[in-house]
Amino acid sequence: MIRLETVYSTRNLQTSKDVSASEILTRLEQEASEDQRLGLARYGIPNDTALGVPMRVMKQIGKDAGRDQALAEALWQDGRYEPRTVAVFVAEPDRISPERADEWCADFDNWAICDTACFHLLDRTPFAWKKVHQWAVDDREFVRRAGFALIWGLTGHDKAAGDDSFISTFPLMTQAATDDRPLVKKAVDMALRATGKRNATLNSAARAFAAELARTESKSAQWIGRHAGKELGSEKLLSRLK
Repeated sequence: MIRLETVYSTRNLQTSKDVSASEILTRLEQEASEDQRLGLARYGIPNDTALGVPMRVMKQIGKDAGRDQALAEALWQDGRYEPRTVAVFVAEPDRISPERADEWCADFDNWAICDTACFHLLDRTPFAWKKVHQWAVDDREFVRRAGFALIWGLTGHDKAAGDDSFISTFPLMTQAATDDRPLVKKAVDMALRATGKRNATLNSAARAFAAELARTESKSAQWIGRHAGKELGSEKLLSRLK
């Protein structure tokens, strides 16, 4: 298999000016395998239009291309899972607009592209917190999941955020905790657990909130409360946070 690094060996692929969307699509097609494509279904990722490219390869392609919003827009328009994933890695957090973020979020059709976009791009945008409060109350499954995936991403990437910013998301979690769709329920759980791992103050607040959820009548909320509370109250985590 001839790789794009070899075909374009005379170019510096560290900047996206040296690679086009069509070249990236060619490389994705070269790296694809039928076994990989069929395997996506095991993880709940639709494979009817997927190519079958490992995540590590998509990350490398994005790294080779560099950040370029125009390139990301072109790749997203392709519509397939892999080009859109690479689009996330090359998009520019400071240049993607809130309106475009809304459009991309509305296009999410599986948890993988949703979480990848939130963890590697959208949580780095200047409007990330606004989108948390906007998307978390949306009824659409993957838009709502994106709101909570953003919280998870922000716990690790927004070093300047105060504790109040995270505590302000508890009412959003309360509302969504009764949503028994598995991908929403698990997103609330992961957001709560990530919040409680950020520091000792948030751990205490998150454990108290988890206990409240565990006492509600909603089976989904009870599960979130018990699951998050158990991990957040572990001796290993509490010792680390001290």
